[in-house]
Amino acid sequence: MAPSGSRSMKKGCQRVLYWIPVLFIALIVAWSYYAYVLQLCIESIEHTGEKVLYLLVYHVIFVMFVWAYWQTIFTRPWNPLKEFHLSYSDKELLEREDRGESQQEILRRIARDLPIYTRTNSGAIRFCDRCQLLKPDRCHHCSVCDKCILKMDHHCPWVNNCVGFSNYKFFMLFLAYSLIYCLFITATDLQYFIKFWLAGGRAHFRLREYLNGLPDTQAKFHILFLFFSASMFSVSLASLLIYHCWLVCKNRSTLEAVRAPAFRHGTDKSGFSLGLSKNFRQVFGDEVKYWPIPVFSGLGDGCSFPTCLVNVDPEQPSTSPTGSNPANKSAAEGRQFPSKPLTESQSRLLTSTPSWSENDSATDRKGANNPGMAIENEA
Repeated sequence: MAPSGSRSMKKGCQRVLYWIPVLFIALIVAWSYYAYVLQLCIESIEHTGEKVLYLLVYHVIFVMFVWAYWQTIFTRPWNPLKEFHLSYSDKELLEREDRGESQQEILRRIARDLPIYTRTNSGAIRFCDRCQLLKPDRCHHCSVCDKCILKMDHHCPWVNNCVGFSNYKFFMLFLAYSLIYCLFITATDLQYFIKFWLAGGRAHFRLREYLNGLPDTQAKFHILFLFFSASMFSVSLASLLIYHCWLVCKNRSTLEAVRAPAFRHGTDKSGFSLGLSKNFRQVFGDEVKYWPIPVFSGLGDGCSFPTCLVNVDPEQPSTSPTGSNPANKSAAEGRQFPSKPLTESQSRLLTSTPSWSENDSATDRKGANNPGMAIENEA
């Protein structure tokens, strides 16, 4: 019992430590609210119209910022659906095989009716032996959460959560509203910062005389530090937001930007890119009214993604996709994965998307005949 209790205590301590960055951000935001609302607007600004205007705009931005941050933290990352998990009989069959090629044959048989296009760099089926499942496209195992996350982007310590398919839009809005929050504070605080700075200059720039040269109020400290803090955060947030906007436009995750996804025909960093508009709508959805609001509006189920780079798999039924079902219904309507042949799921996902590009068939046959021996285990 001692080892088990020790492990439980260790995990409990780790869970507490993981919340420290979130608590740090919360304290900074709480202090910024106090400094801006009470010390700047109420104590320092004398003009009533300016005071009311600043407070109204500030609270709108503040609410959206906190709402997006809350959603990013507490939205549970989605995990692969049950169709991707091995059945009890498949687990036993896989455990009895000690050769990599035999295990790959079993995995290829299971993956035959699933919309899985990506492979490991060696050409093997992507399999997680910790979760005992076949990884859907763009799914990765998070070593911190110890589970497979759909369309995993990264594990963010500042939100103590994995950023993936279910909350990537919230993360983007969190970055955007936090940048707007910092820029608004910087812009409206600038004139009072300059006023105090010039007052400090007349005090010969020495610290004691500088502070004594300001008005006899604690607002001077908060206004000065508020401006510096908001300015510094603006720079870092702007660079991070620009990077993730670039990822959205290219339809890539952070992991895919570091290591391009591998298809049967080889690696392709733009394998999931459908064009700027469709890439953006995969994350933010089709309805413009929901774009600025931290509610889920993305397209798809997180387990399958349209791509114009995937050739018809010889292991799948040879009939061409048919039908005219709607493409990528919002996952907010319910996560339903059709346990149907690949061709039908392709029809559902690829309607209104660019037609598939046909690669050289000889290249396909070469990739199919060299599937690789290893089973991917991303920790």
